[in-house]
Amino acid sequence: MTDPDADAPDAADDDGPVAVLLDVLPNGRPDDDRPPSRKSPVAYGLGTDSFRLYELSLDDEADVSVSDRLALDGPTVGRYREVSYDDLTRNAAAEVEYAVEEIVEADEERFVDFYNEAGPITLRLHQLNLLPGVGKQLRNNVLDERKRGPFESFAEVSERVSGLHRPREVIVERIVEEIREDDLKYRTFAGREE
Repeated sequence: MTDPDADAPDAADDDGPVAVLLDVLPNGRPDDDRPPSRKSPVAYGLGTDSFRLYELSLDDEADVSVSDRLALDGPTVGRYREVSYDDLTRNAAAEVEYAVEEIVEADEERFVDFYNEAGPITLRLHQLNLLPGVGKQLRNNVLDERKRGPFESFAEVSERVSGLHRPREVIVERIVEEIREDDLKYRTFAGREE
């Protein structure tokens, strides 16, 4: 398996926060009224661990593009701040789903473990029920199958749990929903620290 961070500029080997770039504005933000010579390049990124959205001020010499992974504490990033989905540019908003797919694909074990470890939230609600299309019966099928042994891959989840044909896409859909919606009562992936 290849390391998705190997070719990425500034993708650190340490445990510092990393973001997938959603949009890069080499001439700064369009709503910044300062003269072009005083603007610094800006990018929008999605945190790979917490799925938080960030606005990053980049070094003038930064050579980065959409879908690159960038260490938030690396030399290319001057500073960064958390933003909401509504603060993103249209291009960044359009890239969110692709970035989430890439993050989930690159760290399959982490998200398959959700199917292995998800637990009850309340007496009537289970974490699995937060996934789109997962009702009581499908939840019980997952719980019954994981008693037989942990799932090793999305393909195995799909094979062993009848009715759950797209386990990876279901996770991606839930993560995107959590990123877009500020007022969700329960969050499993976005905005939570690992």
